[in-house]
Amino acid sequence: MVSPGQLTKKYSSCSTIFLDDSTVSQPNLRTTIKCVTLAIYYHIKNRDANRSLDIFDERSHPLTREKIPEEYFEHDPEHKFIYRFVRTLFSAAQLTAECAIVTLVYLERLLTYAEIDICPTNWKRIVLGAILLASKVWDDQAVWNVDYCQILKDITVEDMNEMERHFLELLQFNINVPTSVYAKYYFDLRSLADENNLNFLFAPLSTERARNLEAISRLCEDKYKDLCRAAMRRSFSADNFVGIQRSNAVLS
Repeated sequence: MVSPGQLTKKYSSCSTIFLDDSTVSQPNLRTTIKCVTLAIYYHIKNRDANRSLDIFDERSHPLTREKIPEEYFEHDPEHKFIYRFVRTLFSAAQLTAECAIVTLVYLERLLTYAEIDICPTNWKRIVLGAILLASKVWDDQAVWNVDYCQILKDITVEDMNEMERHFLELLQFNINVPTSVYAKYYFDLRSLADENNLNFLFAPLSTERARNLEAISRLCEDKYKDLCRAAMRRSFSADNFVGIQRSNAVLS
């Protein structure tokens, strides 16, 4: 393990980004998820209001058939509860630490673009939408909406598709994550780990891999826009663009 004191001695740049690699060490992935969910927890805790949209409201679009008492929506979730929800999805779908970081990028981008707050009534669906999108754009192995329906047994593919469309529209189809943005989020999460006594383990992200990730997000952004133009005439889900995930990125 790397102690918090050692972190200040490890230098990084856009040419060498230090991040944990879940394919090398599973605890690294857990730590990344803990930091991402801690950031989500603080977003909920420090919100100014409860602005939301119906598509993300769990009362209108429940994720379970079980009756949820109204009191549940009146209290902020604890960090451990948010962590368990995200950890379950990442474990079942075999997602990576990189995907966790990009999930936070998309989540914060949604809050800014849509001018909404993440709160007790909508946090699960907002987080789910961000994970769904990040896993399709960034993960090496595609995970489709129907796969998430196997994890969350009571949600329908139609509901997932509708939430995904709204998420993309609210992002104005801006799913591109430049290397500089990714690096900023990574180091912000590392600082959050320091402040909360969470230890990070490091493995280098090469320049080539970083550039590939950026190129893939640009490619997917263009494909999403093309497919969503077609959605004006017929129903659409990002499940339909299976070819994108495995396309070779063309670097400019």
